[in-house]
Formats: sequence, structure tokens, C-alpha cells
Amino acid sequence: MARRVVLAAAITGVLVGVVVGTFAWVVDGQILERLLHAPLPVQVVAPAIGLVVSVLALRFIGAGASPATTDEYLRAFHGFDARFDGRAFFGRMAASAATLGSGGAVGFEGPSVYFGAGIGRALGTRVQALLARDDVRLLLVAGVAAGVGAIFRAPATGAVFALEVPFRNELARRSLLPALVGAASGYLAFVAINGTDPLFPVAGATVVDGRDLAGAVLVGITSGAGARLFGRLVRWAKSTADRTPKALATPLAGVVLGGLVLISHAAFDGEALTLGPGFHATEWVFEAETTVLLLVLLGTMRIVATLATVAGSGTGGLFVPLVVQGAITGQAIGLLVDSPNPTLYPVLGIAAFLGAGYRVPLAAVMFVAEATGRPGFVVPGLIAAVAGQLLAGDSSVTAFQRDERLGHIERRATLPISTALITDVATTRPETSLAELFTEHIALARRRAIPVVDENRNYLGMVLLDDVVAVDASQWIEVTVGDIARHDLAVLEPESTVAAALIELSRSPADHLAVVGPDGSLYGMVSQDSILDLGDLMDRIDPESEQ
Repeated sequence: MARRVVLAAAITGVLVGVVVGTFAWVVDGQILERLLHAPLPVQVVAPAIGLVVSVLALRFIGAGASPATTDEYLRAFHGFDARFDGRAFFGRMAASAATLGSGGAVGFEGPSVYFGAGIGRALGTRVQALLARDDVRLLLVAGVAAGVGAIFRAPATGAVFALEVPFRNELARRSLLPALVGAASGYLAFVAINGTDPLFPVAGATVVDGRDLAGAVLVGITSGAGARLFGRLVRWAKSTADRTPKALATPLAGVVLGGLVLISHAAFDGEALTLGPGFHATEWVFEAETTVLLLVLLGTMRIVATLATVAGSGTGGLFVPLVVQGAITGQAIGLLVDSPNPTLYPVLGIAAFLGAGYRVPLAAVMFVAEATGRPGFVVPGLIAAVAGQLLAGDSSVTAFQRDERLGHIERRATLPISTALITDVATTRPETSLAELFTEHIALARRRAIPVVDENRNYLGMVLLDDVVAVDASQWIEVTVGDIARHDLAVLEPESTVAAALIELSRSPADHLAVVGPDGSLYGMVSQDSILDLGDLMDRIDPESEQ
């Protein structure tokens, strides 16, 4: 790993820590905190106003950017288009501030991930002349690690989350050191602004026995099933936000959020536990003397609040909503089994529900240790997290995770054919003699396959080097391209994928294929070399690792 990448990761972390720290100090420490102590009418109408402002910010400041935050990191990590330009960045920043500051039931880690990814991408772009192509992605990971580590005051959690979330079944390659450096530097910059207090300081014994370990399995199984359902509901809410007009979905979501505030005040002694990411709800779970019925009510209300915020195009993350559901689930099971340790079961629920919902079991267990300040909960937390993973299946709150890392060719196979298209293609006409063709295209340009087109550039076939040399050279003046052109070779459509091209190339006697539009015109060609993209492969080789 080049030292310059580590230095760039440290710079990225500091920048992200400052941005996230300032954002949290303003939105959480000033705006949301005042809302939570505001009169009831203000709390009822604030979420609707925040959602409307969020939608307007995305449209006018962000130039039509989506509410996506963590999803944008995953898209960028896997090589797909993701918007981190200035307008999208500040549009999402304003939308996140409006959603979270007005009590939207999503988490601060969403914008923190996005800010980290955007700053990492921007810095990587500025210094890309000093880095290999894949190193720019390492700064993306470092930025995300810094964002998560900062907002939760949990640098190890940030590092592991950034490595774990792109894939369901493995970790991101070559990213450990930049992630650790970015998370540590981001954390230090953040706590310089906001302090070092843990998110959930809890009391209680950390000595566990066989009964507690069995309870961890029960919590994990229940949380895994719950996270699976939660993930499906979240994906439904995202789909609803995409296909429903904002003029209908956003006000309706605001009405739902306002109604939940009224119910919360009536059921929970005047507390608005449905407002905000859920830290206050989690504190209530840890501290209040409650019943299973009240916990079920709170969990249901928090789920509805999160779904309404997402469906109303609110901008934020899902990490904390998963934490809240985990704490509620764990506490309910703890009451049912009459656990003598009142803080253990909520912690187990957090590890299992979060790990299963985002498919990040290591980050979830690390979060429990760092956020509670009780590393003694790690072992039962691991058991709960593993049980939750087994029940979660392939479900996740995001559709942009992959099961595992793909190789270079496998990854390229999912891309559109335009990524391998050769557009500056030399062509020939059917009336051209083989002698002229050989002189112009084969002897001078070393071409092995030449498309045949008419005067309007409509594709007529392909002439191959092997077919030319099969004709006696003494006849090249009389024989024309049209006489030997191949009409049996497969052609690709502009909407084809690289995978389709690879399949057809494996069946073809030629190593080039034509890409032809619906009107018969030639768009270009693809070849084995253009699909392989040797330049990309060379950029992925770390010269220092070969020494």
C-alpha cells in the first residue's frame, strides 16, 4: 500500500470529521434538540414542513438529485454512476438537514456516509495523477469510514462498516488500512467539536452465563426475522417514493408523522418518541420501566415513522432505525424470559437487528462495544449477530449490495456494451476489390475484421482476414468484398450487455462483432481486447506488491 494513499486517507478523514461534526452540531445539537422540547403543535407540523423542504432542496439545489445517501456510496463503489457533484452534494446536505432537523425518523449516518464518500471522491479526483485508478476508490472507503466513525464516535465501527457494507458475504479488498486511517482521523476531528461521550452509556453486569447465551440465540433469531421484514418494507417505501408524485406522497407522509407524534404523547407520558433518528427512543428502552405491550407499540410506531419518512422522500440513513428496532426487540424478549440483566438483551437486539438489516455483523458487534462502552457484551453479541444473519437470508435494506466481489471480467460482464464499444471503426464497401482491401486495411492497418456497409452506413456483413487469404492472390483484383462477406456472424444491439458480447464471441469464428441499431446502421464494434480493457487491469496492479 503506497504511503501516499495512507496520507490521502488521513486528510480525507480530517475533512470528513470536520464536515460531519459541524453538521451534527448544528442539526442535532441545535435544531432537533430544540424541536424535542418544543410545544406539541410545533412537533406535529414540523416533520411535514421538513419533508417538503427536503424535496424542494433536492429538486432546486440538487438539480433533481435523489434522496439516496448510503446507496450512492454502494453505487460508486461498484462502478456505477453516482452523483457527488457540487449541486447534488449541497442539495443532499440541505435535504438531510431539513429531514433530520424536523424529526424525520431516519439516521444521521446516511448523510455522514454520503459526505464521506463525496469528499473522498473529490479528493481522489484532485490527486488522481498521483494515484492508481483503484486508489481513488480507496479514498471513497476511507471517507465513508470517517463519516460513520465520526457520527457514532466509534472509529472501529466506521472502519468495519465501510469494508463490510459493499458485500453481503465478504469484505472490500485492499481497503483495510485506508479505512482505519480515515476512521481514526475523522473521529478525532469530530470529537474535537462534539466530545467523546458514548451514544448509549449503559449499566448492568457484563458477566453472562449459559442462560444468557441461549437468550442471545433467541434474540438473534427473532431479530433476523424482524430485520428481514423491515428490509422488505423499506424497499417498498423507496419504490413508493420513486413511483408516486411528490405532491401526493410528501404531504401524506407528513400527516402520518404528525399523527404518530400525537399518539406518542398520549402513550408515553408526553414524550415524542417517534421524532428523530431514535436515540431518545433507545434511551427510553434502556431506562424506563416498561411492558411488552408498550414496546410492541413503540416498535410499530417507529417502523411506520421510518417508512413514512422514506416514502415521503426524506433524506437520511437506516442504521439508527435498525438500532432502535433491535433495542426494542431485545428488551421485549428480556422481559418475556424475565432476565436478571436489564441492559443485556437490548444490546443483543441491537447487534442482531443491525447486523441482519444491513448484513454487517462485524460492524454491528463493534458498534455495540463502542457505543455502549461495555466490551463485555461482545461475545453474546456475536452469537446474536450470527443467529440473525442465518434468519435474514439475502434480505437487506439496500438493493445495491452484492453477495461477493466479482473478478475483472465478471464485473465488466454486467456493464452495458457501450463501455466496450469501438466507435471509430474503419469500414469497407461491397464493391471494393480484395486487392484494395488488403492494401488499405490488412497490410497497412493490420485489421483482422472489417465491417461492410452501404453508402448510408447500413451494416451489410463482415469480411474476415481468414476469408481473404483463403482466396488465391491472383484473383484479388476480380473478387470483391461483397463476394466473400460473412452474413452469418452474430450482431449485437446497442442495449446489449458485455456478457451478451462475451457469449457471442465465444461462438464466433471472429474476434470482433458489429453493434447494429434497430434501423440497421452500424454503431461500432466490440472485440475481445476492448472487453478485457488491459489498461484497467494494469491500474489495479500495485507495483510495490510485486517487489
